[in-house]
Amino acid sequence: ELDQSGPRYLVLFNPVEQDRLCVVTVLVNSVRVRVLTENGQTLPVQLSAQWSSASQMSAEGFQVCASFMVRLPALGLAVFHLYDSADTPMTLCSETLLRLSGQGQTAHAVDPFPLHSQTADPQLFYISTQSLTLGFSGTTGLLDSIHRKDDPQEVKVQIQFVTYGTRSTKDKSGAYLFLPDGKAKPYSQKEPPVVRVVEGPLFSEVVIMYQHFQQTIRIHNVPGLDGLSLDVTTMVDIREQSNKELAMRLDTDIQNDDTFYTDLNGFQMQPRRHFLKLPLQANFYPMPSQAYIQDSHLRLTLHSAQALGVPSLEGGQLEVILDRRLMQDDNRGLGQGLKDNKETANRFRLLLERRSTGNKVVDSRPTSFPSLLGHMTSAILNHEVLALPVLPKKRGIPPLHTFAPLTGALPCDFHMLNLRSVQHQDTHSPSPYTALILHRKGLDCDLETPNPGFNCTTSEEQLGVSSLFRNLDLQLLQPVSLSPQVSGNNFLSVFK
Repeated sequence: ELDQSGPRYLVLFNPVEQDRLCVVTVLVNSVRVRVLTENGQTLPVQLSAQWSSASQMSAEGFQVCASFMVRLPALGLAVFHLYDSADTPMTLCSETLLRLSGQGQTAHAVDPFPLHSQTADPQLFYISTQSLTLGFSGTTGLLDSIHRKDDPQEVKVQIQFVTYGTRSTKDKSGAYLFLPDGKAKPYSQKEPPVVRVVEGPLFSEVVIMYQHFQQTIRIHNVPGLDGLSLDVTTMVDIREQSNKELAMRLDTDIQNDDTFYTDLNGFQMQPRRHFLKLPLQANFYPMPSQAYIQDSHLRLTLHSAQALGVPSLEGGQLEVILDRRLMQDDNRGLGQGLKDNKETANRFRLLLERRSTGNKVVDSRPTSFPSLLGHMTSAILNHEVLALPVLPKKRGIPPLHTFAPLTGALPCDFHMLNLRSVQHQDTHSPSPYTALILHRKGLDCDLETPNPGFNCTTSEEQLGVSSLFRNLDLQLLQPVSLSPQVSGNNFLSVFK
C-alpha cells in the first residue's frame, strides 16, 4: 500500500547461486508508482490491470500490477524504494486487446489503462520481444508457433487440451489406477473463449479463458535467461466435471522417433519409449521437474514447477496431465474417489533450443543431459524471487542495505543443495562446523545458447571454496559423506 507520506521498502531475495536479471511483479494500490534502487536510480515500470472477470478490469482495492526489471546478487538481498509520486516518467501502462466472440460480450476499462476490443477471427496473431515471437491461433487463442529471433525458421509448437474418460465396466480409474476409456478426446465447450492480449515494454502475454481452465503465456522483454523461454501458467478448475482427466498436449514437427526424456527427481534424465504393444496407460511416466523431446536439429523442453505425469503417444508430441476428477474408489486402499479438487495452478517454462550444426543426437544412448540453459531455466522456475514488503513504522524505518554473501557467483554448473550446521556432540553448545553440499550438473554442450546473458562460467571441475563467502575466514576444509558423518579424501579433486 503506497501513500505520499514516504516510500515503502521492498526487499527481494534471490535464492539461486548466480546473479539474476529478471522481471518482478508486485500488487499496488496506485497507478502513480515510482521504483528506485538503493542508489537512487529510477527503474522502468510496466503497469497492468487486475481483472474481476474475463472482460472487465477491477476498480477496487489493490487493482494495479507493477512490474519492473531488477538485478539481484547471488543468494543475496536487494532493497527497492516504491513511491506514490506524480512524477513517473518511466512508468508506462500496458496496452490490452480483447478478442471477443461478439455474442453479447462487452469490454469495461478502468482509467488509465488503454483497452481495445475486436471480434475474433481465424487469422493467427502474434506477440514478440527482443528474443522471441509467438504465434497464436485466432480460433482457439492457444499457442501455435515459436520463432527465435536468431533462427530463420519458425517452429510449429501447438498447444492443445484433451480429456480422458474412464472405463464403463470392470475396474475404473481412481487415485492409484489410470484406466482410460481409449485415446484422449479434444477438449471442447459451446462458447468460444475470451482471449486477452497484453503488450508492454517489459513483458507481453496472452490469456485464454475457457470454462474449466485459464492459460497465461508470458514472454519477458529482458536480455538473457529470463527472456529466452515461455512462462506458462494454467489455472485448472474441473470441479464441475465427472470422471474426467484434463491434459495439455504439445504438438510439434520434432522427429523424436517415439523417444522422450524425463528426469529422475531432478538429478538425471532417463530415456523413455512409447510401445504400441502396451496399453495406453503403460506409456505414462512421472515427470518430477522436466521432460523433453528432441531430434538432430531441435529440442523442446517442458520445465515444470510441480511433479506430473507425461507420455509421448505420437511422434513430435509431449503430453502432461494437469488434474484428475474421479468419482469412484479404485479398490486400492484409499476408500474414496478423487473429489476434493480445488482451483489449481500449474506452472511451466517452455524452452526451445537448436542443436549445433553437424551435431547428431543418438536416442539409443542410455544417458542424456539438459543444456546449461536448460539447467538454469529449471532453477529460475523452481526457485522464484521472494518479495518481502517491509512494514511501515511510526518512528521511521532503519536503513536497509543490499546484502551479498558471496564474493562472486558460483559457476553456472554448480548448485548449492544445502548449507547447514553440523550437530555438535554437546547438544548445549553450538557447532563450529558447517556442512556445504554441492551438486555439479551434467551438461549437453551440443545445444546452441544465443546470448544467454549468464553472469557466471562453467567450473572446469574446480571450485574455490576458501574464497567463496564474503568476510568469512575458512580454517578447515574436509570432504565428507552426504550424512555428513564419514570423512574421506575421494572428493578432494574438485577443490583447489
